[in-house]
Amino acid sequence: MWNEGDPGGAGGGGVSNVFPRPSYQASFKIPSSPKGTRGRGMPDVAGDADPFTGYQVRVGGQNTVIGGTSAVAPLWAGLLARINESLVSRGKSPVGFINPLLYQSPMLFRDIVQGDNDIDGTLHKYKAGAGWDACTGLGTPDGTKLLRALGG
Repeated sequence: MWNEGDPGGAGGGGVSNVFPRPSYQASFKIPSSPKGTRGRGMPDVAGDADPFTGYQVRVGGQNTVIGGTSAVAPLWAGLLARINESLVSRGKSPVGFINPLLYQSPMLFRDIVQGDNDIDGTLHKYKAGAGWDACTGLGTPDGTKLLRALGG
């Protein structure tokens, strides 16, 4: 769980005041939002977003390491693209909207149970723990297990 403290940064996550809780999250212990609404819990999944342990890229002819949501979202998309490629090569359909399956199969993830996203120690809202949490969602995906669960 990425949390450098103040004045650094920390992972996001929480409970929406705008979007309602989807049915596939109904059986999970998702807290109410700070405003008291029972909205959609975010994130669904986690990945390494720490800019210090992130991903090496080349920008303007220079090597650098980046992190953050802008690095993790393409990583997740890439994993699903590889899974879809494998499924289609076996004559199966691509996964489509996968969220309900993810929540039915939390064993496909490495659960992250330590840390929090309270950057300055004053929010006292979200801590990582067993099962879904507002810091790391279901955890980090195990691509091999996910592929097998989808029939690949």
